[in-house]
Amino acid sequence: MGGTHYFYVVPYHRDTQHALDRLREREFRAGRYYPVMLEISFRNVGFLEQVPGARHASIEDAVRASRDTGTRSILDISAVAEQPAYCSTAPLGPDELEDFFGTTQPTREQALKCDELPEVVDRGQCRHVVLFKNGAPDELLFVGCSFD
Repeated sequence: MGGTHYFYVVPYHRDTQHALDRLREREFRAGRYYPVMLEISFRNVGFLEQVPGARHASIEDAVRASRDTGTRSILDISAVAEQPAYCSTAPLGPDELEDFFGTTQPTREQALKCDELPEVVDRGQCRHVVLFKNGAPDELLFVGCSFD
């Protein structure tokens, strides 16, 4: 089976690790991860309304329970890195931003229309982009790919 891409948009925070930790906690508490949800569709309009609740004592327990497949969610990503690496998120560089969006300050609208963006994410990794509104950082986009 091939990896499945996932994406999340969250409010901007200058500390990406802080934003990542909050996102992971939110998704854990909601139970939006494998093995709680056997089928996860991030393109589903009602995805965020699905709240089966966490079925594990901690994020670490959920990751262990998912075994080799991973959680198929942001729970698999625990750190911010400078370069792409397993279980980490790394920023898109200025050249990548220019290639994808024609600017180093993409908006939410530009990012959500970019179907090619998931292609730069390898299995078990994540990339993030600061999204701008009226010339100022507004949100963070995390785009990842599951292990399986």
